[in-house]
Amino acid sequence: QVQLVESGGGLVQAGGSPRLSCAAPGRISSINRMGWYRQAQGKQRELVAAVTVGGTTNYADSVKGRFTISRDNAKNTVSLQMNNLKPEDTAAYYCNVHSLLIDRDYWGQGTQVTVSS
Repeated sequence: QVQLVESGGGLVQAGGSPRLSCAAPGRISSINRMGWYRQAQGKQRELVAAVTVGGTTNYADSVKGRFTISRDNAKNTVSLQMNNLKPEDTAAYYCNVHSLLIDRDYWGQGTQVTVSS
């Protein structure tokens, strides 16, 4: 079972700026898209931000201007800088990568971000 390794998160005060990081094992080849999803309690998982191998990004409307996604193609890592956190950002955040070669998605185990007001 190939597992993505996530780090970051935890309990943060509103307005805080934590950073999430994710590393994909080298044996996942032909990664074209890397991203972060989140799932709040009782809600469906939603896309937060994604970035293609070419650097094209897209963000959920709710995080535009506050979150920034970046990736290092050589290291197979993706990070999410979160600024000006709000209580509604509280959720489990999941790293996701898509392998173009085998058309398969890989997921991290999730890291909890809790924003206190």
